[in-house]
Amino acid sequence: MMTSVVPVARRLMTALMCALLLLCSGGARALQDEGGETDSGKAAANSLVSPESPRVSLTKFLELCRLNRYEDAAAYLDFANVQDLDAATVARRLKAVLDHHVWFDLESISPDAEGELDDELADDIERIASIPGPNGGDEPVLLVRRETANGVQWIFTAGTVERVHTWYMSLDHRWALELLPAMLLKPGPGELLWWQWMALPILLVAAWVLGFILGRITSAFLSRLVAKTSGEWDDVILARLNGPLTLGWTVSVMYLGVPLLSLYKPAEELLYRVLGVGLFVVFFWALLRVVDVAGQYMLQTKWAVNHPASRSLIPLGGRLTKVVIMVMATIGVLSELGFPVASLVAGLGVGGLAFALAAKSTVENLFGAFAMGVDQPIRVGDFVRVDDFVGTVESIGMRSTRIRTQDRTTVSIPNGKIAEMKLETFATRDRMRLKTVLGVEYGATASQMQQMLEGCERVLRDHPHIWPDNVIVRFTEFGASSLDIEIMCWFEVPDYNAFRLCRQEVLLGFMEVVEKAGSSFAFPTRTVHLVTDTPLPGSSVTT
Repeated sequence: MMTSVVPVARRLMTALMCALLLLCSGGARALQDEGGETDSGKAAANSLVSPESPRVSLTKFLELCRLNRYEDAAAYLDFANVQDLDAATVARRLKAVLDHHVWFDLESISPDAEGELDDELADDIERIASIPGPNGGDEPVLLVRRETANGVQWIFTAGTVERVHTWYMSLDHRWALELLPAMLLKPGPGELLWWQWMALPILLVAAWVLGFILGRITSAFLSRLVAKTSGEWDDVILARLNGPLTLGWTVSVMYLGVPLLSLYKPAEELLYRVLGVGLFVVFFWALLRVVDVAGQYMLQTKWAVNHPASRSLIPLGGRLTKVVIMVMATIGVLSELGFPVASLVAGLGVGGLAFALAAKSTVENLFGAFAMGVDQPIRVGDFVRVDDFVGTVESIGMRSTRIRTQDRTTVSIPNGKIAEMKLETFATRDRMRLKTVLGVEYGATASQMQQMLEGCERVLRDHPHIWPDNVIVRFTEFGASSLDIEIMCWFEVPDYNAFRLCRQEVLLGFMEVVEKAGSSFAFPTRTVHLVTDTPLPGSSVTT
C-alpha cells in the first residue's frame, strides 16, 4: 500500500507548492494594488494623486493596519458615535471586516482632494465599498472629509464605525481573531495571516487522509459492481484508478474546507481556481490510465493477434493519444487559471504548421507508418522483395521499417519512402509455383517421349502437396541440342523451405522416369563440319 501512497503524496505536495506560489503571486499583485505602484512608478503616480484624496487616506489606513499600528490607524476613524470601545480594537476589527469582504482596487478610488463629485452622495462623502448586512442587504462603507490636526483627511464616517461591531460579530473566523496570539494574526506572504498559512497545509493533509479513505471505499464499492460483468477490462481500469480517486476525493474535501480558512475574496477565488485545476488533473489523469488499459487490451484481442503489423502501431497510437490528452489538459488548466486560451490555440495552430513544414520528413514517415498499418502491404515476419533486394521484415517503427536480407544484413527504409515503393511479399502466397524445362537427348523415340510425359505427370499428381487443378507437362519444341518438355505446377505449402523440399522430391522423380524410359538428359553439343577441296578422313568433328 505504501508503494501506491507515496506517488500520490508526492503529487499532493507538488499541488500544494503550486497553490502556495499562486497565492503568493496573487497576494503580491494585491499588495501592489493596495500600496500603490512599484517604486519605479511611484514618482509618476504621486504627481497625479492628491495627498488629501480618499485614495491616499485609505492607503495609509491599510498600511498602518498591516504594520499592526492600529493606534495610528484609528486616526482615520470618526468615533463620534462610539465611545465604549478601544480605538485600536475598532481599527483592528474594521481591517478584519474589510479583509474578509472587500478587495480594494485603489485605482478606482478617487485621487482628487474633493473626491468623486459625479456620484449621488454629498460632496464630502465618498463610498468605497459595501459590506453584507445581517438582514441580507449591502451596507455602505463611507469616508467623510474632515479637517484634522494633520490637515484635510478622508476618514471613515461615524455611521460606518458604528456598524463595525455588527459586521465583526458576523465573521465566521472571529474565534481565531480573538483567541490566537497576535503573532499569528499578522499578515504574511500574499496578505494571508500567518494562522491561515499554517492552517492551509494542515487542511491539505487532513483532506488527503480523508480522500485516501474515501477513495478506497469508493474503489471497494465499484469493485463489487464490476465483478458482476463478464469482461476483465473494467476490473483492470478500476485497479488503475486508485490514484485519481484519491486525488478527486482530496480536492472535494478541500472544496468543503476552504471556507474554514476565512480567506479574503481574491485569495479564496484563487484557491478555488487551483482546486478546479485539481479536478482537471483528476479527469485527465484517469483518462490517461484508461488509454493505457485500452492499449494493453487491444494488444490481446484476436484482431491484434491476426494482424501482427498493427501490434507495433497500437503503442504508437496510444502515445499520440496521450499527447493530445496532455495538450487538452494544458489548455483546460490555463483556461481555468484565467489565461487567454483562444490566442494560445491560435498559436498552437501556427506552431503546428511551422513544425510540420520544418519536420516534413519526420511527419511523412509518421503518416507512412500509419498508412502501412491500415493498408498492411507488408507485416512483421513477411518475406518480401523491395526494389533490388529480398529479406524478412523485422520491425515497422515510427520512422522506418527494418528488413533482414538473405545475407543477414539489416536494411532500414523510411516509411515515407517505402509507402511509395513497389513491394512484393511472398508471405501471402497460398501456392508456390514450380516451372522448369527438361531437355531430353535427340535419340529418344516418340514412344519414349510419350512414356516420359505420362511418367512426369504421374510423379506430380502423386505428390501429397500438389495443387491438382492445374498440372502442365507438355512436349514443347525441338531445341538446339535437346527435346524440351515444359513442366509447370503449384504446391500448396506454407513457406519457401517446404517448397524446396517438394521441388527436390519431384525432380528426383523426373530423373527416375527418364531413366526407366531408356533415355537420358541432353547437354549442349555442337557439330562442326570442315569443308575442303580435298576431303580428308576425319574432317567432321563432333564436340
